[in-house]
Amino acid sequence: MSTQVLRLPEVDLVYDVHGPLPTPDGRPPVVMIGQPMDAGGFGALVSHFTERTVITYDPRGLGRSTRKDGRADHTPQTQAEDVHALIETLGAGPVELFASSGGAVTALALVTAHPTDVTTLVAHEPPLLSVLPDARLAARARAAVRDVYQARGWGAGMAAFIAMTSWQGEFTDDYFTQPAPDPAQFGLPTEDDGSRGDPLLSDLSWPVSDYHPNAARLLAAPTRIIIAVGEESLPLLTGRTSLATADLLGRQPTVFPSHHGGFIGGDHGHSGRPEAFARKLHEVLTEPT
Repeated sequence: MSTQVLRLPEVDLVYDVHGPLPTPDGRPPVVMIGQPMDAGGFGALVSHFTERTVITYDPRGLGRSTRKDGRADHTPQTQAEDVHALIETLGAGPVELFASSGGAVTALALVTAHPTDVTTLVAHEPPLLSVLPDARLAARARAAVRDVYQARGWGAGMAAFIAMTSWQGEFTDDYFTQPAPDPAQFGLPTEDDGSRGDPLLSDLSWPVSDYHPNAARLLAAPTRIIIAVGEESLPLLTGRTSLATADLLGRQPTVFPSHHGGFIGGDHGHSGRPEAFARKLHEVLTEPT
């Protein structure tokens, strides 16, 4: 692995190249992106792609990538331009792209703006509240997480986030009348460290979950777009957003093993089934177009 820095006017993007460039077999590199997760979360998945050249990176303002624009918010359009610049820097032509969570939203914005950058996109569980039938209530649930975080700190905010993302089906009055969960029941800290800049719990990443894909532009792109969803996620929030996104594009989702973090190894908290996940991703990437 080699670590490189792409210096742009607004950010210094740090990325890792796993394998040779140019690729010896002529296949495009596989780029893996997340949000708000940085490159570290893809370690287990990359280990199952030893025959491919894989690129991972830290989105602007996260991990090792340093912002120079004086901002703290996260928008899919801005991040899409960062990924476009990275793909151009690689000089390896259009890439195959595995994108998860907010990274999947970035990837949809990338294909919309730069449709020739990507040959195949596997968009895994994009958390697009805007496409849900209960979008207004989902946004209200998201705001409630932000409010708990602002009032009581990271542990309480994360407990509220877990409760929101674990809710099955559409949001109802029953969801909003339940008490805020105790962070201790999830093994989370109960004390408040005073920080309020978490991109997952604050409103800094709301432009990501508020993004609404341009279906016409996506369907007109030459990119093969696959919406992926974890088998354990199907009744949950990001499972529902995945199904709704696939429906927006007029296609069926592809079911992957495990949950929202199904590709994550045991060294990153709520681990999934990375070996089985990698097998499915290999299968999807090698399907004939």
